[in-house]
Amino acid sequence: MQLKLRTRLSLSYVLLALFLVALISLLTNVFLERQFKDYIIKQQNARNIELVNLISQQYDKKENLWNNSTIENIGINALEQGLIIKVINSEGGAVWDATVHNNGLCTQMINHMAYNMTSRYPDFKGSYMVQKYPMQQDETLIGSVEIGYYGPFFFSDNDLAFINTLNKLLAAAGLFSLLLALILGTVTARRISRPISKAIESAREIGRGHYKNRIADDSKTVEIAELASTINDLANSLEKQEQLRKRLTADVAHELRTPLATLQSHVEAMIDGVWEPNAARLGSCHEEILRISRMVGDLEKLAQYESENLILRKEKFDLMELAGQLLQNFQAEFMRKNIEVSLRGETSWVLADRDKISQVIINLLSNALKYAPEGRQVNIQVGQEENRVILKVKDTGIGIAPEDLPHVFERFYRADRSRTRETGGSGVGLAIVKAIVNAHGGSVSVQSFPDEATTFTVALPSGPINN
Repeated sequence: MQLKLRTRLSLSYVLLALFLVALISLLTNVFLERQFKDYIIKQQNARNIELVNLISQQYDKKENLWNNSTIENIGINALEQGLIIKVINSEGGAVWDATVHNNGLCTQMINHMAYNMTSRYPDFKGSYMVQKYPMQQDETLIGSVEIGYYGPFFFSDNDLAFINTLNKLLAAAGLFSLLLALILGTVTARRISRPISKAIESAREIGRGHYKNRIADDSKTVEIAELASTINDLANSLEKQEQLRKRLTADVAHELRTPLATLQSHVEAMIDGVWEPNAARLGSCHEEILRISRMVGDLEKLAQYESENLILRKEKFDLMELAGQLLQNFQAEFMRKNIEVSLRGETSWVLADRDKISQVIINLLSNALKYAPEGRQVNIQVGQEENRVILKVKDTGIGIAPEDLPHVFERFYRADRSRTRETGGSGVGLAIVKAIVNAHGGSVSVQSFPDEATTFTVALPSGPINN
């Protein structure tokens, strides 16, 4: 898998490198050749004007004479540069003519220029062109110069040599760039493919139900490092969920086994005639059936509260007032255990589902009642902190061990495995609290010190202020 992935990545990098190198080389060649063409045309015009000025200086206005020998040297030198000049005096007579001087050389030169251009540009449409420039001295017309050349522009042998050398350099640079891209592509593909292959293998193992695999390599590529971290987090989450599922199955089986075993033994005893089916024994069976029904009902509530389709019928109400009303329902039970209960706080408005928040408070009060020994205290506090309403329920009971604190909101988790069913309840009360609070966009936490106190804190978004 890793080899195939690396091969695909390397091939992608090679194709990309080839395309980029070819594109850059083509654009560079077109740009440079266009610039060189413009440069040649400008040089041609500048050279023509320079020749005209130089020839005009060879006329002696006082003597009305031309320096023929110098003009001839200028013309021969221009002929070597691919220019055929003809100097005409003010009367229209020829002072010097390159075609008269050496017509064969002129024809050979034009043919050579045409060959240079067609060898470079097969479709080049060029021809012999003549430009005429007037000559003046002291604003007096003294004649004109006709300059013939192969146009609209031409490359000399030196120009062609320069272009060919430049193309070779570009080709060499392109080849070097390609080799460099291949090397860098291979190295990069190796660096990328290795962690991606491990991520693929790890994801495949997770799909098979093996959650122990982790991606240990730390990649310097941010995106790949985030991918590895995400897969590791996914594996951790799935492993935890798998453990919770197994424990939930075991806990449900444990919770159902005892009442079902009790029911089975009682019914069998009555069927076999060992026990008489009187009201007391039938009442005991009925109590076990109710216990099972309550547990199933709590599980149904928890599934409903954790559902994404949970409907919240929100209304504005005072959490302090609601806590006081619900506390009155527990007063008799707290007095029976000689537990002192206090409610402190201030008016705190929330926008929430009143019935579901009532369930939260009832579960927390029930929890405090169960685990606060006789003669202890339970303190309830309601207040406002910034944009949140805080509800705290504190009991000076048996406390919770530090290793059990992270799990108290899980289904059927029992910090004290030896406690009785009468004390322990169904084991999903705090899970229901967390589900309801989370559905409201709030949070719930617990702080506990063994044999001292336990405090449950619920934070809900505050509602509008009462008018």
